Amino acid sequence: MMYPMMWDETYFIYLIIALAVPGLAQLFLMSTFNKYKNVKLSSGLTGAEVARRLLDANGLGNMHVGESPGNLTDHYDPKRRIVKLSHDIYHGRSVAAAAVAAHEVGHAIQHKENYSPLALRSALVPLANFGSRLGYVAIFLGFFLEAMQLATIGIFLIGFIVLFQLVTLPVEFNASSRAMRLMSDMNIVYDNTSERSGARKVLTAAAWTYVASLIVAIAQVLRLVIMVSRRNNRR
Repeated sequence: MMYPMMWDETYFIYLIIALAVPGLAQLFLMSTFNKYKNVKLSSGLTGAEVARRLLDANGLGNMHVGESPGNLTDHYDPKRRIVKLSHDIYHGRSVAAAAVAAHEVGHAIQHKENYSPLALRSALVPLANFGSRLGYVAIFLGFFLEAMQLATIGIFLIGFIVLFQLVTLPVEFNASSRAMRLMSDMNIVYDNTSERSGARKVLTAAAWTYVASLIVAIAQVLRLVIMVSRRNNRR
């Protein structure tokens, strides 16, 4: 008889974690972002202008700064070598806009300098995608067919997702550290001011969303390990 994988107590514990942790992180991010989105940058620069200045100052004058549709969809595209900023960041003249724009420039500089954790994360992308596509299929079939070795292989594949998210943390924290240093060096935000403090708070709130994703991924893997172990013990 197949044990109902979706309805044991580990599922409900995981569900609470999966809903609460990212939800709280996202709430923290949005409240912090909305607060400092309304704090004007004394320099009057837009996020796009901040990105342009920082790129030019770091030997990336040929890199384009473009606008990305959506809200907080800001990212650095390493394939096209372009910094993409969402509407509020691209056009915004706020502390939040400057912080986010500088963070994405931090990724561009990481790419230029061959920052090793960024290179490792890029190398893990296909493995994480592979694990995401096939890992859960293997786990489902393993439980359905009572083949725990197959389920274990599925857990191993999902582990690539956890590894990817783990490597993401130093990449994101380093980009934020670079952003703060760059904004200070270029006098985009001034030391010991509310602007600098606000920029740091925005970047810290954004970083917590990555921590939350890692916590959820680890919780999922632990749940699956417990379930496989229980099934093996019953055999």
